[in-house]
Amino acid sequence: MPGLLKKVFVILLAVAARPALTVAQVNTDQVMIVGQNALYFEDYMLSIQYFNQAINAKPYLAKPYFLRAIAKLNLEDYAGAEADASKAIEINPFLTDAWEARGVARQNLGHNREAVADYRKALELIPRNRQLMFNMALAQSEIKDYAGADSTFAQILRYYPSFENGYLGRARLRLATADTIGASEDIAKALELNRNSLNAYIMRADIAINSNRDYESALNDMNEAIRLQPRFAGLYINRAFLRYNRDDYFGAMADYDYALKLEPLNPVALFNRGLLNSEVSANDRALDDFSKVLELNPDDYRALYNRAVIYYKKADYKAGRNDIERVIEAFPDFPAAYYLRGEFNRHLGNLAGAQRDFDRSTALAKTAREGSQAEQAEAIEAARKAREEGDVPPELVSKRFASLLTVDDNAEIKEEYNNSAIRGHVQDRNLAIETEPLMELSFYNSPTELKPGTYYIKEIDDLNSTRMLKFVIVVTNAVPVLDEDIYSNHFKSIEYYNSYLATHTPRSVDYIGRAMDFITVRDYDAALRDIERAIAMTPDFSPAYILKAQANWHRYKLMELQGDDGKTDATARLALRRQALADVAAAYDKALEISPRTAPVWFNKGCVLIEEQDFTSAIAAFTRAIELKADMGEAYFNRGYVYLKLGNQAAGIADLSKAGELGIVGAYNLIKRISR
Repeated sequence: MPGLLKKVFVILLAVAARPALTVAQVNTDQVMIVGQNALYFEDYMLSIQYFNQAINAKPYLAKPYFLRAIAKLNLEDYAGAEADASKAIEINPFLTDAWEARGVARQNLGHNREAVADYRKALELIPRNRQLMFNMALAQSEIKDYAGADSTFAQILRYYPSFENGYLGRARLRLATADTIGASEDIAKALELNRNSLNAYIMRADIAINSNRDYESALNDMNEAIRLQPRFAGLYINRAFLRYNRDDYFGAMADYDYALKLEPLNPVALFNRGLLNSEVSANDRALDDFSKVLELNPDDYRALYNRAVIYYKKADYKAGRNDIERVIEAFPDFPAAYYLRGEFNRHLGNLAGAQRDFDRSTALAKTAREGSQAEQAEAIEAARKAREEGDVPPELVSKRFASLLTVDDNAEIKEEYNNSAIRGHVQDRNLAIETEPLMELSFYNSPTELKPGTYYIKEIDDLNSTRMLKFVIVVTNAVPVLDEDIYSNHFKSIEYYNSYLATHTPRSVDYIGRAMDFITVRDYDAALRDIERAIAMTPDFSPAYILKAQANWHRYKLMELQGDDGKTDATARLALRRQALADVAAAYDKALEISPRTAPVWFNKGCVLIEEQDFTSAIAAFTRAIELKADMGEAYFNRGYVYLKLGNQAAGIADLSKAGELGIVGAYNLIKRISR
């Protein structure tokens, strides 16, 4: 990270407030640095605001357009990303990453032919780039250029024979060309390379289902997928399908229940559970499930039809008729719907209307094509039996059930058209076990039902009570993602402090307030300058040191994310990172020297010690935090994590159990993982 960053907020805000000022006043280099900071931290909305300012100041530069394209890609504004990447290419056609970014945008827009052209151009500039070739192969597959895609995959695997996704991508291609044997061979190779390949198990399950209805083999593979991804509701929905087809209704219901525990508003799980509840005559539960689906989507006609069936079984003929009439309005050629309405009308005493519906149902069934005629006749006969027997026969429910449950859509590789390289740092997309993050001083908190998310520090409470700050400070490790309006408020707050400090005698609290604003908008160097001013004025104020540690910590993390800048040798980079981490530790130590009974600071010190790989000292710090705050679940979780790192499984599980009890949900996931 550059050593000296110039403060620009006065200028930037002045430009925003007085458009008549020349754009040359904007320090473009500083704006770009802070914008990239926001981008690295995935604050895409904020980063766009900075890149906008750079573009306004120097519209002839390609890089701000390119970086704004990356931000828009991550916000799924693919059209906007395409336009910005095109502008970057127009300015500098040798900017390879811009060609890749535009290809990614076009691929997500479905403009795969154009995406292929962009990837080819990028490959001219950087031949043999694995990700470029992979994305191009996927795009070629989408435009049904199967020969071209096969050639590209062959090239990828020739250069990168251990590339797992290369084999999975080619397997998907081979499935598209009905080469099941070839696809199976590629999947086997992917699993040979990585026995924990989630997509490989899902694809192999799909082949087992569609090739020979081998539900047992598919179930084994789906079990492996769930082991690898136990928090993904879709996998449980798919396993329910497999269990149902093996007559394991209890297991299927359990999977739907767990899927809805993970995602309470998952419409597929709700709908399918409703069908299963209907089949086992749990009519009230089925009614509740279908009604929830319709709350999410009032125009889900499958749910309307099936709720109407439930209303019929419960003898609520008026409600059922209302539902089925909406179905008929949308699908006027659906024979079974007319027959069901005929039954409702008959029970409601409208015999003439019932007869018209029965006649219409029969006529539609007779005029249907031969293939569907049997299906419609079956539906009519099933409805008749339902009237006579007071129930819906399993054959009909099974047809509806099975027709809605497939795993086809899950056989696709996770096509995020990886742009991690062009974002500037590689992100771990796998579900990894991570420690609970640092406690921060923030104006914002994201509480949950299980975890309020804030902690008490007396000095912070005292500061808030003075009402000298524009916003209330909280102590939390659950800072939410902020939106554009919030960032705008803090830019305005910075402008206020700038004006106030220019006309009044500076106070420590003013520098603390502005530093908090700077941290919120990711300008850590500016924040640190204000913090040092506050410390110079009130050297015994411990929150200033906490804030100093916090700003230095984020700068340290930026160094980690940004990696090799190509300008500093490895030894120097390591020294910079060690120094940054030492600055964090020193600030926390100073805060504890002033206020030694502050549990959140002891917790933060433990987190820093983990980063330094000093696990024994980290345990001691977390233990002290727990002694001071016995219900600090985060401290138990992190201490348990460290115990596991040291091989002390018993102590680790005990701490994780306590952390889970105190509301740290991830603790139970970790316990399950290590207990297998």
